[in-house]
Amino acid sequence: MGNPKRVLLLCGDYVEDHHVMVPFQALLAYGVAVDAVCPGKKSGDICPTAIHQLGGHQTYSESRGHNFTLNATFDEIEVSKYDGLVIPGGRAPEYLAHNESVLDLVKQFVSSNKQIASIGHGQLVLAAADVVRGLKCTACPPVKHILIAAGAHWIEPETMALCIVDGNLITGATSEGHPEFIRLFVKALGGKIFGSGKRILFLCGDFMEDYEVAVPLQSLQALECHVDAVCPRKKAGEKCPTAVHDFEGGEQTYSEKPGHDFTLNASFDQISASMYDGLVIPGGRAPEYLALDSRVLRLVKEFMESNKPVASICHGQQIMSAAGVLKGKKCTAYPAVKLNVVLGGGTWLEPEPLDQCFTDGNLVTGAAWPGHPEFVSQFMALLGVRVAF
Repeated sequence: MGNPKRVLLLCGDYVEDHHVMVPFQALLAYGVAVDAVCPGKKSGDICPTAIHQLGGHQTYSESRGHNFTLNATFDEIEVSKYDGLVIPGGRAPEYLAHNESVLDLVKQFVSSNKQIASIGHGQLVLAAADVVRGLKCTACPPVKHILIAAGAHWIEPETMALCIVDGNLITGATSEGHPEFIRLFVKALGGKIFGSGKRILFLCGDFMEDYEVAVPLQSLQALECHVDAVCPRKKAGEKCPTAVHDFEGGEQTYSEKPGHDFTLNASFDQISASMYDGLVIPGGRAPEYLALDSRVLRLVKEFMESNKPVASICHGQQIMSAAGVLKGKKCTAYPAVKLNVVLGGGTWLEPEPLDQCFTDGNLVTGAAWPGHPEFVSQFMALLGVRVAF
């Protein structure tokens, strides 16, 4: 197995939502320990996140994302314990770039010859730390002139998925490039991917939960799996709006806010279960209406009857129940979906804690997005995909 790897994730208030959570949970799913810290905050504290996306305007819009919970304390960091550093983008780097403790930390990672991966506006921190001089870099386009002024060799991102490697530094333009960004970082840490090339179908719908599509999808793409994301009555290139579900103010159930718009890359009418090695069903509100579509239910039955790996999370089990494929299966779901599972003939497994996931035969079920590391890891095991360091 090799030595376990440990990575530091440098967070701040209004870090971009996907930039922080996707690498965090993907790396955990691959068996990498990740400590998420923020200056002036402790383990268990919250960083609010921001959702940045282009919507036909001259610059990106911003809306409030999930709350991200830190799992380590900035003042207790020992650089010698880490193999690499990840710097997400968003608005956080604007103020982190003026924090001397942050800049000193980055310089220590560079002088120790450790791997650094930075994306979006994260490169503002690298520029302020004066560690990009002479290096090829890309970033979110507005960071261009700062990187040039800091002595970097700017690489224009002709697509927003561009990632650049120069020595121990990986830079990416936006979250569109997460699959390559994460894959390059894993390989830089000495990771090897086995079982790649699997074909996975994602069953999407309007107002599916934002994290529950983005994290598993990009985690699997980073492992060199081919992923098709489809939605009934929509075609490749069309979008599904997503929903941010979170617990924020002590309410008895989750809040909902608008998430990133998600772009489909395949057409529902052109796919069949026989084309794929596995199926993923995100949660959110989409499953409520997808469970009423006979074509969706037929598709799910085909995957289950052929014993192909299926992973369903949160409210996704509403579809599984409606398809009649939970009979005799032990599974969990978001607790409010317990009635669907029980009436659908499944044996209910209480998700205590909420991030617990279960595998029964070819079926992986999870309760909510905090369980993504287990959810993705268990699905990888069914697919025969793994990362070794």
